[in-house]
Amino acid sequence: MLIGELARRTGVSTRLLRYYEEQGLLRSERDSNGYRRYAPEAVERVRRVRELLATGLNTDAIRTVLPCTHSAGPGVRDCAHFTDIVDGQLSKLDDDIAELQRRRAALTDYAALSDLPTPAPAPNPTPGPGPSSATPSSIAS
Repeated sequence: MLIGELARRTGVSTRLLRYYEEQGLLRSERDSNGYRRYAPEAVERVRRVRELLATGLNTDAIRTVLPCTHSAGPGVRDCAHFTDIVDGQLSKLDDDIAELQRRRAALTDYAALSDLPTPAPAPNPTPGPGPSSATPSSIAS
């Protein structure tokens, strides 16, 4: 299929499909006229790339883990480097969450010193580590 058809079937722009190809996430063959031609499996491949991007992985990490994914459907094969990348990403997310909680607490403290209504505590939508053990520095000092 041509790039326009792949874009239509996946909902991804042709520009982004070219970028995926430049990043080694997608492959095409070239017709004699230079047009890109993609195999039918490219639809699933683009969907998998989109799923992995939604997890926060960057294109370098995705290029590394794509060989570990099943050709269709969710899941991955037993690949040590996939586990390493996922563990690293989970650790980074935990750090990011802790930093965001610290910022929220500091902003809440700041709002408490003003005439603004104090914001309600944030819900914890996902199980995981509790609030950071680091306490925000006192703004009133």
